[in-house]
Amino acid sequence: MTQHLAAPSTGTSADAPAHQTGWWQDAVIYQVYPRSFADGNGDGMGDLAGVRARLPYLEDLGVDAVWLSPFYASPQADAGYDVADYRDIDPMFGTLMDADGLIRDAHELGLRIIVDLVPNHSSDRHEWFRRALAEGPGSALRERYHFRPGKGENGELPPNDWESVFGGPAWTRTTDPDGTPGDWYLHLFAPEQPDFNWEHPAVADEFRSILRFWLDMGVDGFRVDVAHGLVKAEGLPDLGSRDQLRLLGNDVMPFFDQDGVHEIYRSWRTILDEYPGARILVAEAWTPTVERTANYVRPDEMHQAFNFQYLSTAWDAAELRKVIDSSLDAMRPVGAPTTWVLSNHDVTRHATRFANPPGLGTQIRTPGDRELGLRRARAATLLMLALPGSAYIYQGEELGLPDVTDLPDEVRQDPSFFRAEGQDGFRDGCRVPIPWTRGGSSYGFGDGGSWLPQPDGWGELSVEAQTGVPGSTLELYRAAIAARREHPGLGAGTSVEWEAAPEGVLVLARPGFVCTVNTTDRPVRVPVRGTVLLSSAPVVIDGDEAELPADTTVWWTV
Repeated sequence: MTQHLAAPSTGTSADAPAHQTGWWQDAVIYQVYPRSFADGNGDGMGDLAGVRARLPYLEDLGVDAVWLSPFYASPQADAGYDVADYRDIDPMFGTLMDADGLIRDAHELGLRIIVDLVPNHSSDRHEWFRRALAEGPGSALRERYHFRPGKGENGELPPNDWESVFGGPAWTRTTDPDGTPGDWYLHLFAPEQPDFNWEHPAVADEFRSILRFWLDMGVDGFRVDVAHGLVKAEGLPDLGSRDQLRLLGNDVMPFFDQDGVHEIYRSWRTILDEYPGARILVAEAWTPTVERTANYVRPDEMHQAFNFQYLSTAWDAAELRKVIDSSLDAMRPVGAPTTWVLSNHDVTRHATRFANPPGLGTQIRTPGDRELGLRRARAATLLMLALPGSAYIYQGEELGLPDVTDLPDEVRQDPSFFRAEGQDGFRDGCRVPIPWTRGGSSYGFGDGGSWLPQPDGWGELSVEAQTGVPGSTLELYRAAIAARREHPGLGAGTSVEWEAAPEGVLVLARPGFVCTVNTTDRPVRVPVRGTVLLSSAPVVIDGDEAELPADTTVWWTV
């Protein structure tokens, strides 16, 4: 298998501590959801061969790295986030040789590869868990998960009151080998995803080995799924509250964001630091505050953490300024770059979120005003790419794709859709395969249709339809990423300078650069700040003033 092949650096921040400088500091990272990106074998499901064939598109887009959602061997109870074998590829995605070829090709194109790692839980088909069930009570393998006797006269009640993020109790009762009801096991997500017990040394040993396996394959880093969930409070205490999902992200829970997780990531960091080429760890950590998120990226832990507070912010100037300031302030003391993200595989695409009234959350069932949503999405993208730190792009957002909100119930596959009182369960809408061409059985996704139905008119949003078209969303992204690479005032650094602006307008200055954002529903007149570098909508210059249309961002060079 391939060893690490160095890719060109995108530059580093001049004002970040030396122990944290690196290519990731201001990188633009593109998330590929493999089953929905490109289908290489025509079976209707995206795969690694499809991704590999489309790598030149990502090079042309200008991104620095590609983050791949899970492709491991899995029963696919939760789209691959239920892993049965962490060292093998699921046949639906290809083989280890396909992964090796993808990594090699990416490095030859100057792209880095980040893979998803799922350490909070395994599949219930993982060999450890299968043997734990088969061997029954007393099996040493049960200590690698959270098996507990139930409460009640006959153990008929769950061991505590924790609720699954996907709805219902976070516990499922087992049946012993003799057919009698047995102990319960913990699963913070689907029952097919039993949580590991990270207090057991074998679990820690196993994941250190998994890290080395993929680092030896040549990957440049790991996005760590549910990074905040590995350690549970001692004794697994009751939370004492129903409707616990409303508390997620607002309080430190006995099963999330426990301080013990940081010892794990310090041990992982020592492994990555042994390898050449600046390999990185990225935390998916839902925490109550950005200050607690910063704990995950202290100098001896991870390199980046997703900024979910920013993703959840409405299209409102005051709210945006507040979250930008708090994010930068939280990361600056630990020397880590702030990250910015607007969409991913778990939330409604921002072109649809911004098409709806604020306050509806990150999973929305209604399409809203499509024209309004796209206008705001384009403006929000230019604001995001102007900020200091690293930016993440979710596949298809560069095409301005909306969520598909009208999928029939019978085609949905999100496990939380089928569980009462869980998450909204509408994540399938952002996972519909993306369009590459105007026509074809799946708009160029593959020769055999697509695993989720694509809407009529999808082809007019395709790569083919937008390439070379002035003003298209795809060309806006290409131009913005290229400018970000070339302009020293974009990406690098750890702070912004706010300037006075009318209500609903943001004006932020960087070295040699100014970004003006109109978040209102009406045109505004602002001073001309220099030469227009890029704008999300046409800007009218009238002497020393410029008229910005509603929901528009403009970049100026000064």
